[in-house]
Amino acid sequence: MANSRPTSLSSHSLTRRHLLAAGLTTGLAAGATFDTPGLAQASPFDPERAGRIRPNGDPDFHPVKFRLPVPTGRKALGTTAIHLIDRSRPDPSMPSGQRELMISLWYPAGMFGAAPFAKYMPPKTAVEVDDTWTGEYGLALPSGSFDFANTETHARVDVPMQRLRHPVVLFSPGYQYSRFVNTAQVEDLAGRGYVVVTMDHSHETPVEFPGGRFLPGAPTTEPAGPAEIRKAVETRTADARFVLDQLERIADGQNVDAEGKDLPGGLADGLDLRKVGMFGFALGGYTAANTMLEDERVLAGLDLDGTLQDDRIKGPLGEVAERGLDRPFLLFGSAETQRTDPGKEYYDTSWASFWDAQRGGKLNLTLASTKQRAFTDYQFVFSQLFHEIYGEDPIITSVMKALVGSAKPARSVLAQREYVAAFFDQTLRRRPSPLLRGDSSKFPEVRFAR
Repeated sequence: MANSRPTSLSSHSLTRRHLLAAGLTTGLAAGATFDTPGLAQASPFDPERAGRIRPNGDPDFHPVKFRLPVPTGRKALGTTAIHLIDRSRPDPSMPSGQRELMISLWYPAGMFGAAPFAKYMPPKTAVEVDDTWTGEYGLALPSGSFDFANTETHARVDVPMQRLRHPVVLFSPGYQYSRFVNTAQVEDLAGRGYVVVTMDHSHETPVEFPGGRFLPGAPTTEPAGPAEIRKAVETRTADARFVLDQLERIADGQNVDAEGKDLPGGLADGLDLRKVGMFGFALGGYTAANTMLEDERVLAGLDLDGTLQDDRIKGPLGEVAERGLDRPFLLFGSAETQRTDPGKEYYDTSWASFWDAQRGGKLNLTLASTKQRAFTDYQFVFSQLFHEIYGEDPIITSVMKALVGSAKPARSVLAQREYVAAFFDQTLRRRPSPLLRGDSSKFPEVRFAR
């Protein structure tokens, strides 16, 4: 997406720049708390918006497609979406009357012929996420700025899986976040030989089901309280355990898709369910830890900057923070959130409690110069968008620092990929990594907090 815009800004760009600066001053710079659940707001899906652009009178406006970072692994990628129905959990709001989920499997691909690359998001989810992101913090972005529905991933749709057994890693997104918003991390793990299973948590995150049926995310406009967060973690944990059950059925040769669609060839033989890990972002990190507490099938877990209590300031502590785990777990925090040392800024009681109670292997890493959302695709998506709109305007540096911190997106993505992969390689594949022994000259931005 080469930038060919002239150095001088048009009157429309200048207006947007002034609005962006105003949003930076009144919203971002006012200390918006990025790790507070509920800031990722969801609005009802408007079918009239699908595929339509609202340029706000700007002749230069166009929706922006994005370049996802190339996976570092050597394997070609495949992906498939599966519709699941949990018949043990009633849900009167669903057509089936039971809990319904959408998951995606990302995996090393075998022969793929002319199969198309998967799009970043299905179209109605793309509209919902665009509405959320363009409306945040007064950033002066018109609806339709993010062309997620036409952005391509590196994975091909429904192609056969490579005929080898692969460790399985579950992923749970942040509160109200789509399962697609950590695709850069997910694709990288798949390219290194993992099957990564991402989950949308229905009624919280936006979900698009087969045939175009769409379930908006929760319409919360205020951060959820402790009771809502505890309920969300319990629901998410039940989702994760149900998904593991369905993966076992797939490995036994059963078709678990609610519509009975053909699953990719090699899937049954390619899942090594003796080696299961889980990670998550924000509330998804809390979910990963809680799932490990309740389900011994998950052998290793990783928390990307998520507190382990129902309210980061008020508590109460989650049970996993009080009891710890008997299997390895990695805490990976930004520069402005969870800490285990009460003498440090941004101290988090839940991380400190977990650290003391943890009986399995444990690591606590900090990614310097970042804020919480640097642990999602947010960092490179907004960087590309702002450069497309504003060229090389210096205001981009200020806005990106307020959004995700001052770390370079490419370095941040690479560091996260390397440490996440090193952790699962060591815990699931028994491949020790020097990166996990202490501070590394290769990644000075990653610091061992304890």
